Amino acid sequence: MKRRDFIGACGASLACAPLLMQSAVAGQRATNEPSQIAITLDDFVLFDVPTMSAAERNQRILGALAAERLQAAMFVAGRNVNTDEKRRLLRAWNDAGHIIANHSFSHQHYPDVSFVEFSADMLRGEAVIRDFPQFRKMFRFPFLKEGDTVEKRDGMRAFLREHEYRNGHVTIDASDWYVDERLRRRLNQNPRAPLAPYRRFYLAHLWERAQFYDGLAQQVTGRKIKHTLLLHHNVLNGLFLGDVLRMFKTRGWRLVDADNAFADAVFTSQPNTLPAGESLVWALAKETGRFERVLRYPGEDSVYERAAMDRLGL
Repeated sequence: MKRRDFIGACGASLACAPLLMQSAVAGQRATNEPSQIAITLDDFVLFDVPTMSAAERNQRILGALAAERLQAAMFVAGRNVNTDEKRRLLRAWNDAGHIIANHSFSHQHYPDVSFVEFSADMLRGEAVIRDFPQFRKMFRFPFLKEGDTVEKRDGMRAFLREHEYRNGHVTIDASDWYVDERLRRRLNQNPRAPLAPYRRFYLAHLWERAQFYDGLAQQVTGRKIKHTLLLHHNVLNGLFLGDVLRMFKTRGWRLVDADNAFADAVFTSQPNTLPAGESLVWALAKETGRFERVLRYPGEDSVYERAAMDRLGL
């Protein structure tokens, strides 16, 4: 899920790093209860690469979840399941008990289109997946962009209520899509390129982002919330999702089913922010006006990881 390169006050500067870490550490002290995290994935883009077919990737991601007996939520862009074979691969998620949810049909960037066009595209996305028994009326905005005006933001909120939908919020945002993009570029150049450096970078990235959002959530809400981590159905997770899950477990986090996480009352929040969107935790913090020094815009994007990956030769 590529993000638009909007750069906020912090931008790509490392000057914000101490503030981000202070925020995370302060939050960690709030309670001794284990942090809880559910896995959610976006897009369901299916394609083969020289080192892994789409079907193999699908099975590996499902296998990593099955090994932990964990239910995830898959937010599907309808245009990505336009063949019988792709629907067969999605059906494997349904049959394994994972949530099938709506990510629109065309994956449009809401600020670039009208409410009328965007809402119609949401319903078009529903039509593609609503016959799956595990379909739930949850909608995740593409790019996590929920409206750049009051009228568009509130128009979609009313539209979701009218159609009995919930917002499938992310609480821990990250840039796995960008790490995947860099990894695939390298593998296309050299299918035997070492994978370990990408694995290390990816795990460190997710851990740092999880610490930040967990600490921020505790400061904003005064409690431990149940988190939803944003990932994508990509080669990176076909290779390393099992490592991701083990990392969180060994570091004291509790893996929970997506149904369990989305039952947390925090997911009913409707932050009064513009532009609307980003991580729900980001938006709740933004709404308070108390965290401007640690909030960048957008919350996550390639620009924040590019320099570090360049330095490491990834």
